[in-house]
Amino acid sequence: MGDPATNAPSFTRLDDRAVGTRLAALDEQLAQLETTPGPIGELALATVSGLAEIYGQALARALDLVDPALLNRMLGDELIGHLLVLHGIHPTPLRYRASRVIEGMRLAVAARGAEIELTGVHHGVATLRLSLKGCGTGAAGIEQAVRDALLTAVPELSAVTFVPAEQAGRATFVPLDALMRPAPSPHRR
Repeated sequence: MGDPATNAPSFTRLDDRAVGTRLAALDEQLAQLETTPGPIGELALATVSGLAEIYGQALARALDLVDPALLNRMLGDELIGHLLVLHGIHPTPLRYRASRVIEGMRLAVAARGAEIELTGVHHGVATLRLSLKGCGTGAAGIEQAVRDALLTAVPELSAVTFVPAEQAGRATFVPLDALMRPAPSPHRR
């Protein structure tokens, strides 16, 4: 467990890929535990839950001790952000985090001939308005990219929905002959 010479535990920092691999393995192990019948399965789940709760408490205490600059750096780390969400202690409101993701994607979406706007977040569902310029091809690809980015960055969202862009403000084709016809008399029946 530890280095006998220093009696300190050894620690190897994992990169993001290794963390992802470990998280996938943990998900599988937890799924197996949940299906383990009897008192041993129940004890194992209670132990994991209790351990997670204590880690959450430690993480909350750590947040109380850090200065704002360090807190911002911590919040920029995807793994730390996910842990804060998991424990319900992320200090940045969900809607604000979703707005930041959308703002960060605005230029890329515009390059594909579209505009995106966050219209609301309710009960874990983000609603967005996507306006396409031109013929509207590629909407599905844009929607999927935005959906993936939001669900990754704001993991407590359960869904991302899109509403049609409002028709107001769009140019409407008016035939030239309609412009040349005299206006109808208000007294005609």
